[in-house]
Amino acid sequence: MTADTRVEVRRGKNESSTALIRRFTRRAQGLGLVREMRDRRYFKRTKSKNVGLKRALINKARRETYNELVKLGKIDPAAKKVRKGGRR
Repeated sequence: MTADTRVEVRRGKNESSTALIRRFTRRAQGLGLVREMRDRRYFKRTKSKNVGLKRALINKARRETYNELVKLGKIDPAAKKVRKGGRR
């Protein structure tokens, strides 16, 4: 959708305001504006490729250390995991 998309309706001679609003909403839905706005409502900016790769490397390193500690017997994998910092 472009930023300059507009929906314009003019009131007819004997048209009520509710009919005008209904016509406006129908036209906006026809252009896909309602769906677009609902999609944008909870828009989350995508992270850059470098941030994603860096995060993946950190996770991989953590996983490797965890697996190594399990092999050494220092961590019991059946034990309940405790998160630091509370809920995410």
